[in-house]
Amino acid sequence: MQPAPPHAPSILIVDDDPAVRDVLSALLVEEGYRCMTVADAESALAHVAITEPDLAICDLKMPARDGLWLLDRLRREHPDIAVIMLTGFGDTESAVECLRRGAADYLLKPPKLTELIRSIERALGRRRIDLARRRYQLKLEQRVEEKTTELQGALRAVEVAYTHTLSALVAALDAREHETSDHSQRVVRYTRAIAEQMGVRGPELGEICRGALLHDIGKIGVPDAILLKPGPLTPAEWQEMRRHPEIGFQILRGIRFLEHPSQIVLSHQERFDGKGYPHGLRGNEIPLGARIFAIADTLDAMLCDRPYRKGTNWNTARGEILRCSGTQFDPEAVRAFAAISDETWAELRRRRQEDDAADNADDRFHLAIG
Repeated sequence: MQPAPPHAPSILIVDDDPAVRDVLSALLVEEGYRCMTVADAESALAHVAITEPDLAICDLKMPARDGLWLLDRLRREHPDIAVIMLTGFGDTESAVECLRRGAADYLLKPPKLTELIRSIERALGRRRIDLARRRYQLKLEQRVEEKTTELQGALRAVEVAYTHTLSALVAALDAREHETSDHSQRVVRYTRAIAEQMGVRGPELGEICRGALLHDIGKIGVPDAILLKPGPLTPAEWQEMRRHPEIGFQILRGIRFLEHPSQIVLSHQERFDGKGYPHGLRGNEIPLGARIFAIADTLDAMLCDRPYRKGTNWNTARGEILRCSGTQFDPEAVRAFAAISDETWAELRRRRQEDDAADNADDRFHLAIG
């Protein structure tokens, strides 16, 4: 008997009857298949793990582990192997159960050679189609993953470009108020520190930091005569100045990327007790980012020199924020502020944007918006 060629399909015959194994093996080798035989289900499973045959022909009734047990294990652990079940006791219920569990076919013993060959060819044909479909799906998934990575990179580049543009715009606004240069970057650092102390993480933290960065964008619409006035503002001038949150909101509201930050810009002058502007929001009606930012902005305002007054010292500023807990500021945010060490606050006050800048776009992005 000539051995089957190496590229011929391989078949594992599993039967506790040695005569059945020998006959089936001889017939299938004659038909050009490569055959291996084992006497029980557990030996078959061990053999499959090493040889990975194309198809298994399993007796349904065997001592110890039966053919259904082996069928279940093969479908779960080696789904690429086609399985044909053999039984000496034909009944519809057993056939349906085998097919339901994933068998390619169900034949009565002893099977006619022509029926067995047709069953094997059908099973191997379906297997080839399934493998081709699986390879195509895998290639498609890999392609989708590659395109997704490319898209994420492009979106990241757009986001970085957005951030650089916004940072340049904010720097121009800060430069317009000479005495508060770097103000926006400082309040971003302060806001981020308080938010992180409160457990804010991920995208929400980034949105809050963007809102802090852009909080004063509405001052574009405030005349220099008011914005840079070296003395106290008149009631009419204060009314004009108080328009800047709504002006900022109108500038940003149509930009989807800045939808959440625009709410912080609109609400950053609200007070926890409802006495702020522009809408007199109270408590949790104020977005969390705006409640956190209110502390950061007030802290920077008290510590920095302004055209009409000198800045105060750290202890005085800290005490004022603690005193205004529950009135101007959210008590929870104040507790987070107070929990940050004086050394950390001193470092945040000293650090400037250029000291934080890294060599890559990711770090420049996180500097501005976290």
